[in-house]
Amino acid sequence: MAEANVQIEGLTKHFEQITAVEDLSLEIEEAEIFGLIGSDGAGKTTTLRLICGLLEPDEGSISVAGVSVSEAPEEARRRLGYLPQEFGLHRDLSIDENITYFADLFTQDLSGLSERRQELLEATELADFADRMAGDLSGGMKQKSALICALIHRPEVLLLDEPTRGVDPDSRRDLWRIIYGLPADGVTVIVATPDADEAERCDRLGVISAGSIVETAAPAEIIDRSVARILEIALDDRRRAQDMLRELEGLIAVSVVGRGVRVNIDADGPDVDDLTAMLEDEDHEVFEAEQVEPRLGDALLVLEERKMSEHVEHGEHERQR
Repeated sequence: MAEANVQIEGLTKHFEQITAVEDLSLEIEEAEIFGLIGSDGAGKTTTLRLICGLLEPDEGSISVAGVSVSEAPEEARRRLGYLPQEFGLHRDLSIDENITYFADLFTQDLSGLSERRQELLEATELADFADRMAGDLSGGMKQKSALICALIHRPEVLLLDEPTRGVDPDSRRDLWRIIYGLPADGVTVIVATPDADEAERCDRLGVISAGSIVETAAPAEIIDRSVARILEIALDDRRRAQDMLRELEGLIAVSVVGRGVRVNIDADGPDVDDLTAMLEDEDHEVFEAEQVEPRLGDALLVLEERKMSEHVEHGEHERQR
């Protein structure tokens, strides 16, 4: 295993009565693309803000490239690049002026700034727009210009909080093309996303739910651990079918999708033909049924439901004490 470039141990953060991050521990390797995947409110943004020192943890420790974020925050910050969800550039400055501003903010040695600036402008295809005001940019251009500013000081760790939210498909491809090239320069990338399709682009994932990491592995491994067989059934009444299937022997998870239901079922459960017959016996009209390849989203649904069940059981236990 490569050397850990980001180490998090026992990280906890409370906001009044809400626990946003709870006893979270991670080791993220040098020059890997690591995805922090979870639904909205799972704790992704809070975790990134803790890593870059914008929030102070209530418990736990974080080190970035061997530097403690709590003990040497300024030194740690120089080793980090951060692309937040909200647009963080100065709207009344041009792209070029923003680049200079962020370089001054995070870089002590500006001798290579001109070459670095040109390299990033060309990589993002923004060289012809360097004089354009940041507030006048399209969504994709805003994200690419913000990425330049996050990379201008050559960080060892880059934090990306939902970097492609709201951008067009072409800009999304451009952003990921740049991200894929960063590990070759020794950069560790941490991408927070709720999007399973985007998470599958990462080398490894940390699945976060209710502020805790519930699984850490490569996307394919997470699928293998959490999914047995996936059956897709298009039928007339999806909600009624979902309620019926919740009682099915061997069921792992069931969700409503498209024209029907997507059923995650173990190897001993019914096959497509048996399940179709069962549904038709309950007066369902089945239009189409097939076994399909599992996806990361199927695994995430299982892990989310498992975590929620643990919370319910914990709450009942606490009430009984």
